[in-house]
Amino acid sequence: MATCAPDPIPAWDAVVAAPGFALGIACSATAVTGIAFLEPRPPEPPRTPLAALVARQLTAWLADARWRFDLPLAPCGTPFQRRVWQQIASIPLGETRSYGQLAQALGSAPRAVGGACGANPLPLIVPCHRVLAAHGGLGGFNRARGGFLLDVKRWLLAHEARCRA
Repeated sequence: MATCAPDPIPAWDAVVAAPGFALGIACSATAVTGIAFLEPRPPEPPRTPLAALVARQLTAWLADARWRFDLPLAPCGTPFQRRVWQQIASIPLGETRSYGQLAQALGSAPRAVGGACGANPLPLIVPCHRVLAAHGGLGGFNRARGGFLLDVKRWLLAHEARCRA
């Protein structure tokens, strides 16, 4: 497991502009370690060949959500978080699951699943936006309960619905 040492003010290896938001990319020398949703801002050119590859693949996904990522990943998380992320990664494009459904599959509690979703360091690649509250409510997203990040979640779900159709 990777050693976790989060940088409070990350220096992104690249920033990709998206509709209404941006994506910050963090990489080690050999793998993607994080992607973050940022307020809208201009793109920043990749600092490394790996960051350039990630930026190209994120741009491809933003154009067509059917894009399949093929990247070396090194997410930092607990064994439980990694189990949750594996479950999330198995949710098909255009489909959603509830926190409760994932919790039942994992023998856990919905709140614990929500915590793992919020800690997901690789959103889009591990599509935590596909996890909803009971009865289809948006729930939280990326540890937010409202505002900008829920608008991003709405856009991501609508984007996938358009691409699936």
